[in-house]
Amino acid sequence: MYPTEIVAPMKAEVTENGFQELLTAADVDNALQKPGTALLFINSVCGCSAGTARPGVIAALKNANKKPDQALTAFAGYDSEAVAKARESYLMPYPPSSPCIALLKDGQVVHMIERHMIEGRPADMIAANLLQAFDQHC
Repeated sequence: MYPTEIVAPMKAEVTENGFQELLTAADVDNALQKPGTALLFINSVCGCSAGTARPGVIAALKNANKKPDQALTAFAGYDSEAVAKARESYLMPYPPSSPCIALLKDGQVVHMIERHMIEGRPADMIAANLLQAFDQHC
């Protein structure tokens, strides 16, 4: 598990921009079993999270005409119980990926951005991808 002093500012970057933290398996179920749309961001310490994923998801929410009902986040390598529950119960058949960004509707993934789709792409491209998904599914 990563040290809190490293993770805290990375978590705060998204929670200060409207994301609700999921810390336990129960948090994940309580959030993702609600009807409607949910944006789930699996945050991480890697450079692609800092450089593109976090800025991209934040920009998408700030600039969206249509928004998901919930913006949720859990941190890989830190919020282990929540991340494991999300992966095994809601993000299948996608392999574990951190960071990753999933848009779910009624608990089912309707759009997924995996790590290999984040690496090397600018934040505005991530945001544009999410905005299209929001327009289609929200």
